[in-house]
This record gives sequence, structure tokens and C-alpha cells, in this order.
Amino acid sequence: MAITQLSLFLMNQPGQLVDAVGAISGTGANIRAMSIAEANDFGILRTIVSDTDKVCAALKDRYLITRTPVVAARMDDRSGALYPILTALNESNINIEYMYAFTGTGPEEAYVVLRVQDPETAEAVLHANGVGTLSDDNLSL
Repeated sequence: MAITQLSLFLMNQPGQLVDAVGAISGTGANIRAMSIAEANDFGILRTIVSDTDKVCAALKDRYLITRTPVVAARMDDRSGALYPILTALNESNINIEYMYAFTGTGPEEAYVVLRVQDPETAEAVLHANGVGTLSDDNLSL
């Protein structure tokens, strides 16, 4: 099952990122991963948190927030580990819109977050190729 990514739209100005991270931290939710992309006047903070409902409820009046289902594929934290994941998706004609990575809780564990058109199909392909994925339930541990 896909995980939920939160995207917060921030003005591209000093202090916006620290305020957003402070607001998320103030909810008690753990930030598992994040990525920021910028455009001319705004930035998009994409984040994976341990409790999306709590974060959304606390920040909905301060930020424009969207929820997006994404796939978090497990890989070993070693050179070349991403290649079989990308190959499996490519061979199934699954396009990756964007991606970013984060380390897991184990010493050799990492994850790649993948935004694809059909997360369920992508997960089925990955599972058929022996690649594990996270669910929202895994993030609250």
C-alpha cells in the first residue's frame, strides 16, 4: 500500500522553511524524509511524516497542503541498489515523475520515494521483483 506524502507550498523567502519544519515538529510527528523543489516565487516542501492526519490538522490553516500517494521502495544502502528497482519499473513501462531517497532505521537500509501515476501497479511490479515497500502504518513505528 502506498504511503502518503505531504506537499506544503511555501513562499520562496527566508524563514519559510524553518517555520514549516518547526510547525511540523511542533505536532510531535517524526519527519521521515523531505525534499524541497523551488520555482521562482514559491517552493514545494515534500515530506513523509509519521502521522499525516495530525500534521494536516495542525497546519491546514497556515499552509496549502496536498496529500499524494507515493511508493517507498526498500533497497540496500549500497552502490547499485537503485538500478534493479528502476529497471523493473522501466520494463513495465512505469514512468517516474520524481523521486528522492532516505535512509531507514537499519544500518544497511534505505528507501527511494517514487511518484508514479499508478502506485498500486508500481508496488505490484516491485513486489513481483522481490522489492519491499512501506505503508503509512510502517511510518508510525
